[in-house]
Amino acid sequence: MAPIPNTMFGVVIPRPGGPDVLEYKTDLPVPSLGEGQILVRNEYVGVNYIDTYFRTGLYKPPSPSSNSNHPSTNGSNDTPSPYPLITGKEAAGTITASSHPSYPVGSRVVYLADNTYAQYTLLTFPLTQATILPASLTPETACAAYLQGLTALTFIREAAGITQQLGISEGPWTLVHAAAGGTGSMLVQILAVMGAKIIATAGGKQKCELAKKLGAGWVVDSSLPQEEVIRQVKEITNNKGVDVIFDGVGKATFGTVDLDVVARKGTIIVFGNASGAVEPVDLFRLMPKNIKIMRPSMPGYITTPEEKETFTSELFDLLVTGKIHANIHQVYPLKNVAQAHIDLESRKTTGKLLLKVE
Repeated sequence: MAPIPNTMFGVVIPRPGGPDVLEYKTDLPVPSLGEGQILVRNEYVGVNYIDTYFRTGLYKPPSPSSNSNHPSTNGSNDTPSPYPLITGKEAAGTITASSHPSYPVGSRVVYLADNTYAQYTLLTFPLTQATILPASLTPETACAAYLQGLTALTFIREAAGITQQLGISEGPWTLVHAAAGGTGSMLVQILAVMGAKIIATAGGKQKCELAKKLGAGWVVDSSLPQEEVIRQVKEITNNKGVDVIFDGVGKATFGTVDLDVVARKGTIIVFGNASGAVEPVDLFRLMPKNIKIMRPSMPGYITTPEEKETFTSELFDLLVTGKIHANIHQVYPLKNVAQAHIDLESRKTTGKLLLKVE
């Protein structure tokens, strides 16, 4: 392995704001290895909507005091500011230093952790969200599929309770919003493997065609007026409604489309805020159809090593056997991260956006 430098490059957020606050730095300190930790030299970093939430301040950043990779950690006893912040939630690369026997130096890993918009990231034991890659998976593919793939798989299995492996279109009626996006494309592919009846919404002809290729049986253009989207979904299901809705859009779809098209005893799974956060719900609106609402978080489904191993193994098997694939929209140089955020927030992208750490 090459010697580990004292400084590294990375992207820092000095304060909440738009994409223009993202600052590319070349003199950030490389975090020091401690007991039970590994240091990963990142090769690819995933770009996710949650990164924009931390950038804008919608989500509160993690405390620097618990994070050795945070640029504002300086050993002071004073409560440090969460800014400047290195954001990012997933990456893949090679272990360059390790004090953990199960993660030897030279191993390629994919992982979920904070502060991945950097050349190096320090991971701390217990390493329940880091996985050594099989030889059949490249870091690029693993990084493109890991977070969204685990999100889709755990939401389908745990939140929705869909476990049957039937033939095509024999399972429950499902609706996937933003089906051409990173998580949406994974949801469609995995639901198709399980035999669900999939209605996908996507904005525009190109995205609708992609959703169809990914395995959706029916596609509705979400750029149409909402009353037309509702009419088409109801027509597709013969007015039965949808058993499970996967909604990563949020405010624009939940209170209108979702509550209207969900079936009796149906489930609405809200997991994203692409159009804004869902407003408080009047619980009486759920009564007429006995609707269940969930707001799950994927890390809560892989908290134990056993849970992580089960879902990661299934995801890797789906990828290696070609049953699903990582749909990569574009790979950007790390220094062009602002453009990646702009493109992601424009909702004109399809699939996964990655940053290449040169």
